Amino acid sequence: MPTKKPETKQASGTVKKSDLTKTYEDRMKKTLGVLNEEFATVRVGRANPNVLNRVTVNYYGTETPIAQVGNISVPEARILQIAPWDASMLKEIEKAIHASDVGINPTNDGKVIRLVFPDLTEERRKELSKDVKKKGEESKVAIRNLRREAIDAFKKAEKKSDITEDDMKDLEREIQDLTDKSITELDKMVDVKTKEIMTV
Repeated sequence: MPTKKPETKQASGTVKKSDLTKTYEDRMKKTLGVLNEEFATVRVGRANPNVLNRVTVNYYGTETPIAQVGNISVPEARILQIAPWDASMLKEIEKAIHASDVGINPTNDGKVIRLVFPDLTEERRKELSKDVKKKGEESKVAIRNLRREAIDAFKKAEKKSDITEDDMKDLEREIQDLTDKSITELDKMVDVKTKEIMTV
């Protein structure tokens, strides 16, 4: 009988171990995903449909993303064109772009809306790079906070005897590895976006 008890405990501990790290791994991935989405909306001088991702229009009483009310295309390197499926939406789309933080004045020819992306000045490129690095730092803090939160959760589990002392060491090592990998990936994302911004 005494030999069975530790076995049962070890089995439940192992299940909990994978569950514990999985939760934090998913949350770290989500943090990177959110950062990637934010980077996609940064304007870099070339026409990029992603700058409209957060812009919604009032479509028959419902706030709807622009991509769902028309066709967005890039006819030239620095021009974004929106052709609404319903011509009556032209004014609404124009209004929504003006009210957004896109920072480009739309032109409306009665059929399509065009956004002409101006060349970025050196100063503006540096500002955007700084902003990208700041967003990267904020995400790093979020990932490190998740690591701290995870270790606190592991300590509670160990205190309750849900996991063993050895499990605790394994989990700490695992969460540190996940943190290091996430931060390495994050640094790469920041580097890629910064290069993209600074490339004239």
